[in-house]
Amino acid sequence: MLPGPRFQVSGQTLSSLLREGGETMDSLKAILALMLGLSTLNIGSQAYGQAQTPAEEKKGEASQNRAALDHLLTTTRTVRKRLDLTRPVDAKIIEEAIEIAVQAPTGSNVQGWHFVVVTDPEKKKAIADLYRKGADMYANRPRSEYSADDPRAKQRAQIAKSGAYLYKHLHEVPVLVFACLEGRFEKEPQFVQASMYGSILPAAWSFMLALRARGVGAAWTTLALIHEKEVAQALGIPDNITLAVMMPVAYYKGTDFKPAKRLPAKEHTHWNTWGQHR
Repeated sequence: MLPGPRFQVSGQTLSSLLREGGETMDSLKAILALMLGLSTLNIGSQAYGQAQTPAEEKKGEASQNRAALDHLLTTTRTVRKRLDLTRPVDAKIIEEAIEIAVQAPTGSNVQGWHFVVVTDPEKKKAIADLYRKGADMYANRPRSEYSADDPRAKQRAQIAKSGAYLYKHLHEVPVLVFACLEGRFEKEPQFVQASMYGSILPAAWSFMLALRARGVGAAWTTLALIHEKEVAQALGIPDNITLAVMMPVAYYKGTDFKPAKRLPAKEHTHWNTWGQHR
């Protein structure tokens, strides 16, 4: 609990103030009124604190923590146009986020993850060129069609503008981070591929969340991986390493991130049998 308010009238006693009258008396009245008001507030706060049991206090803290976590999880977005291209990102922040990332699941506790952090301007330019080359190839692929009332149809133009911005400015982003995994498994059975990607993608997402908690944004991108071998050569990555995702990293502009408009989760949740919904 906070201690009760304490006041001292320097250089004069209350009795001398009472004798002087006039403006001094008015000042004394103001001081006494302030003392009384703050004392009342203090007593009220103490009474409220005493009224809460330890269990209630813990429950309140848990609720606040849950709300904060839910906000982080639902508002962490791929950031492109709002990346601050002019502000350097401290290496310590990247390292802290990676320390958190490697607490993610890892199949058989192998911990075969690696993070390649790129800040060299020439290497960033080489990677950006490969990214653009991959993006040009991707642009010619057939696109899914959505009905007019589908939120994905309404968001397509905005996403295209955002993607075009990153296409143009990728080489200017302060940091590029690749999340990688030991081993090549593209020819392995499906369960092996699922296990391997499941041992790096959660860590990459944790990395983005840890950055967001520190006021830093990132974009989840894979277009550069269309030319994975060339990217690996540019960065000296061995042939037995699989690149899983590239994340451009920078401080973000603004703080008004909101949950995205998604299709209803219930429509994509199946209970016991595919197509069975609650």
